Amino acid sequence: MLPNTMTEMWATVGSTMASIMFVWTILQQYCPYNLRQFFDKYTSIITGYFNPYIQISFPEGSDDFWSKRSKAYATVETYLSSKASEKANRLKAELGKDSSKLVLSMDVHQRVTDEFRGVKIWWASKIVVKSTRSLYFPEQEKMSYNLTFHKKYRHMITESYLEHVMKEGKQIGVRNRQRKLYTNCPTEKWPSHRRSLWSSVVFEHPATFETMGMDPEKKQEIVDDLLNFSKSKDFYARIGKAWKRGYLLYGPPGTGKSTMIAAMANLLDYDVYDLELTAVKDNTELRKLLIETTSKSIIVIEDIDCSLDLTGQRTKKKKKSSEDDDQSAIPIKDVEEEEKSNKVTLSGLLNFVDGLWSACGGERLIVFTTNYLERLDPALIRRGRMDKHIELSYCSFEAFKVLAKKYLDLEIHQKFDTIQRLMGLTKITPADVAENLMPKSSSDDADKCLSNLIQALEQAKEEAAKKKAEEEEAAKKKDEDLKVKEEEAAKKKAEEEEAAKKKDEDLKVKEEEAAKKKDEDSKVRE
Repeated sequence: MLPNTMTEMWATVGSTMASIMFVWTILQQYCPYNLRQFFDKYTSIITGYFNPYIQISFPEGSDDFWSKRSKAYATVETYLSSKASEKANRLKAELGKDSSKLVLSMDVHQRVTDEFRGVKIWWASKIVVKSTRSLYFPEQEKMSYNLTFHKKYRHMITESYLEHVMKEGKQIGVRNRQRKLYTNCPTEKWPSHRRSLWSSVVFEHPATFETMGMDPEKKQEIVDDLLNFSKSKDFYARIGKAWKRGYLLYGPPGTGKSTMIAAMANLLDYDVYDLELTAVKDNTELRKLLIETTSKSIIVIEDIDCSLDLTGQRTKKKKKSSEDDDQSAIPIKDVEEEEKSNKVTLSGLLNFVDGLWSACGGERLIVFTTNYLERLDPALIRRGRMDKHIELSYCSFEAFKVLAKKYLDLEIHQKFDTIQRLMGLTKITPADVAENLMPKSSSDDADKCLSNLIQALEQAKEEAAKKKAEEEEAAKKKDEDLKVKEEEAAKKKAEEEEAAKKKDEDLKVKEEEAAKKKDEDSKVRE
């Protein structure tokens, strides 16, 4: 008798569920949208009187289809990653910091329990489908995390627990995040649906300050400055300045400017945004790129003297009025090409570095590099914009000893004295020193590498002496040519003066002859 009863019960349940689904489908299809919204609204209000639980949702983004991901959602997702790995049945896996560890998070339609001060709290993940104004994507699916708790703990949850979730989530995110190297996309490749103006790869540069060939005291000064900046949030807020700092790295090619940037990023655990100014259309798009950068980042503009004409723009503006008369002579094609060219101005770059927009976000370094400091406009590199100027010059003996320790594990060697003497007589970049210290085969020992460096130094000395001799010879030849030109000019001047003198004498003779002839004609008439 019992099996028949159970069978009838399940048949009744199945029939009821099918009827409910049928009615729901009919309502969804034929019931007006406004009427459904009305019923949903008042159904929620009525059930709210009897439901003792409160829900807080954290949507992935706003209703706009192309909106950015919500920071609150991302922080909650990071916080729940530790809970989900132990309690959820279905998980998502992503590579974490340094691409060596998987980070797990909740997948869709999962539920985990958390506990805070003895109170149980439930988190659930779900997908929300919403209609959009897009013709191509009429509906969108976005993840959402729902927090459920008893209403008698409302104040504790809203005032303490959520603050705990945000704080803990950010700390976990810093520990797990993959640092990225970003570059800005060319303007013409910005589709209307893009979420970010930057493309990125994982930043895995191995450079550190310990491996840099640099004077130890100067290196420590830079490290202390960077660490002090990273801990100065309250100080910058107290003095009323944006939490940012500018660094100008200048020096000859091969002196380690790019390596210095990588070492800065690794020391502070920052992302790097490599900004290519020639791919930016105008000042407005430059500001858009700035807004898209995150905190804990380094914005880099390498070889800034080559990226834009930052020295002649002011004089060009002064000459504009005098050149207006010649505009009609410029071909139309040249004007069109000029309009398509880069319109980022010195003023726009100054506002980028130190204007109102530079305060968007915090804990950010702005780094410029150049091989030719004298080419830059003083307004761009003054203190307050580029706060610290770091000259990266040729390799000193102290810097060589750092490289010798790293490359060859040597602190002292009999050839060090020879290297020190040669370094005092010639110039060589840290990149050239490192190349010569690097073993090229398994048979190359420390002695062979040092011999290669000595040979390179002697060759550099000879080339420098040869170049100096050529420059002296060129200067001597220039002086001789100048002297010859001066002599020729003096000779030409003397010849011109002689010719002028002769011309004056001939003119005087002609005048005397004319006067004499005139007198004779007068006597004949008398």
